[in-house]
Formats: sequence, C-alpha cells, structure tokens
Amino acid sequence: MNRFKQSSQWLTVAASVCGTSHLKTQQPCQDAHRWRILPDNVLVVAVADGAGSASLGKLGAAIATETVIEHISIQEITSDTLADDDLLSNLLADALLAARKAVENEAVKCSSQFHDLATTLIIAIATPKVAAVAQIGDGLAVGKNSAGELLALTLPNSGEYINETTFLTSLDAIDTAQIKLWRENIVNIGVLTDGLQMLALNMVIGEPHKPFFLPLFDFATNSQDPTTAKEQLVNFLSSDRITQRTDDDLTLVLAAFKSNGHSN
Repeated sequence: MNRFKQSSQWLTVAASVCGTSHLKTQQPCQDAHRWRILPDNVLVVAVADGAGSASLGKLGAAIATETVIEHISIQEITSDTLADDDLLSNLLADALLAARKAVENEAVKCSSQFHDLATTLIIAIATPKVAAVAQIGDGLAVGKNSAGELLALTLPNSGEYINETTFLTSLDAIDTAQIKLWRENIVNIGVLTDGLQMLALNMVIGEPHKPFFLPLFDFATNSQDPTTAKEQLVNFLSSDRITQRTDDDLTLVLAAFKSNGHSN
C-alpha cells in the first residue's frame, strides 16, 4: 500500500524501528504507521504507538492505523469537504470512532480485554492548502508552511502523571481527542510517536525543534529513490545519535509537497 506514487506531487518516506529497550528484551516494535495518497493530492497518514503495558499493543496499533486509512479512503473527499471545517472535523472524528470500533472488535475476536490492545493514534489529512489532524495520546504532528515556519499541528496529550497518556481504548478517548485544522500553504508534514518527542519538541515552549525537523524536511523534499530514502530514514532512526537519547520504539512519517511534480 505504501508505494511511491510517481504521478503524485506528495513525496512520502516513513519508517518504524524497534527501540533498543525492546531489542534487549526481544520484544517486537509496537509502533505502526500507514499512509496513502488519494486523488487530488490528498495525503492521509496514520501513526500509532501500542502501549508497552498492553499485551496486544502491537496488534492494536496495526488495526487502528489500517482502519483509519481504509475508512478515509472510501469517503468522498471533495473540494467542498476540504473547504468546510465542520466536514473535515467530522471526517477525522468518524475515523477515530471507526478505529476504536475495529480495535474493540479485534479484542472480542481474540477473547481479550479491550485495554489489552491499547494504543495511541494520530491521523493527518493534508493538501497544499490545509492540514487537518486528530490525535489521541502522545506523539506529535508538525507542518511547515511556504514561509518556512514550523507549525505544531498537535502537541502530546499527556496525563496527570509523567509517562501517562490517553489511549484509543480509554473511556474518554474520543471526547478528549485533539482535532485541529490549519489553513496554510503546507509544504511539509511530519508525524511521529513519543519515542522521538524529547528530540523533536522544545517542551519548555511547546514548539517543534527546528534543528530536528528542518534537515528532515529537506531530506524528504530532495529524496529521489523511495527505497533508498526509506533505508536512509531507518539508518537515521537506528543511529547512535538517536538511540543514545531514547530507547523507545520510533516512528517517523515525512511528506513533502512538490508543486512542480516529480518523477524519477
């Protein structure tokens, strides 16, 4: 599904890698990501981080991201949809509900408890003129506009205590979800799980960290071969520069809009 589209003007590179703490304990990566480019250059991204305390967190993350992409892909997203704040917000809310229901159904199928599949979830819908994002739990979505300014599309939703967050399976998940719309000339989008939060976000002022994002957005914009770009991103996420500062699973989705098109 996540194939490079030569006919599209969105260039997207994404990767999930297992954290060093999980490698040491031989646990699988519990992050998941999916993306798809719909007609008229509508980019849809879904990123999830299965709860480390949940026995089936990896499954919950996979089900949530897959459901979001499939649910949004079958909707008729028109120029009217993209121009209407309420329609866009409802589209995101419906996708969150669909993901929650799918995870709940999977729990029943597995004879497990709902919370066994606990996961965070971030959804981004982007065109060159608008970014619409929904988020449950921690992680971060960032955009860059045509003026070169970084936009914190969402911020981590942490609980009352450190390392506490809301999950898709939480009772108040849908009611407390962040749903935000940005009507800007969007040229880059980045979505990441909480393993990268401390590197990507200036927690004091709640702003994206320019030295982290700007080189990565340039990398996405100038990428040529999708296979090579993904390998480079995996190597970056697995590098000592990153793993010496975080031992968590890491997911990063980067997208760049090329107004003049792109072909190999």
